[in-house]
Amino acid sequence: MRTIKKIHKAVYAPMDDLVTYRALPTREVEYIDPFLFLNHHGPQVYKPGNRGLPFGPHPHRGFETLTFILDGDIMHQDTGGGKDVIEAGGVQWMTAGSGLIHAEVSSDKFKKEGGPLEILQLWFNLPSKLKMAKPTYIGLQKEAIPVVTEDDGKVKVNVISGNWGATKGPIPSLSDIHMASIEIQAGGSFATTIASDRNIFFYVVRGAVIVNGQKVDKLNLVEFTNDGEELKVEALENSYILLGHALPFNEPVVSHGPFVMNTEEMVRVFLSTAFEGGRHQNRVNKIADC
Repeated sequence: MRTIKKIHKAVYAPMDDLVTYRALPTREVEYIDPFLFLNHHGPQVYKPGNRGLPFGPHPHRGFETLTFILDGDIMHQDTGGGKDVIEAGGVQWMTAGSGLIHAEVSSDKFKKEGGPLEILQLWFNLPSKLKMAKPTYIGLQKEAIPVVTEDDGKVKVNVISGNWGATKGPIPSLSDIHMASIEIQAGGSFATTIASDRNIFFYVVRGAVIVNGQKVDKLNLVEFTNDGEELKVEALENSYILLGHALPFNEPVVSHGPFVMNTEEMVRVFLSTAFEGGRHQNRVNKIADC
């Protein structure tokens, strides 16, 4: 079995009235190549007449984002043409690549009516050869995500990218990242095999589980070594986890806010050209006016 190197508690990092826990990066763990960043928003309940999510138009470049909507919704729009509202159970996968501007806000309906909200956003790096990939966006409602059941229905695996057994996820990953969200009833269990040269991303969103012999509570990220292939997971209570794996890129990572490149020079050059002649602000206005 894979050996657990360390279990990292997500840090509390609220954004105005939005409850937020950050699992990556923290003082203890910078990233797990190629998994760069995880913000866990909520759980919380918004009152009717709320302002919703605060993520108005902002830029990204050099990486990808995967957003899980557990409760509430997200209205997405970007300068590449992506636009929709994804509701509870759905996901959004965006390849920022060479660069775009997008907004992630709550729908008018959610702002008017309120309700429970819990959303997680995970960032994946892109290898240097794909940093300038064309920006793309895929939004999937819950019904479009294939589900694999195990342990007499106690385990439900929502397959997003890559494969889970014979089931293929609907989102093609540019860099062979396999991602799933897994719902486990108390007492349920599953086992899976992941090649030892692939890094594992394992975050407990809700509940508590035993993974490879160690207890992991909610709001904790598990960092594994690369010495084995088997994962065994058992739920101590009703639980929800994010599980992914990928080959590490083993490349330099230089980040400046929402830009992730390989060198300081690449970031500096992009910043100097992106804002030239007011082009950046014009693109921000384009989204804000819609």
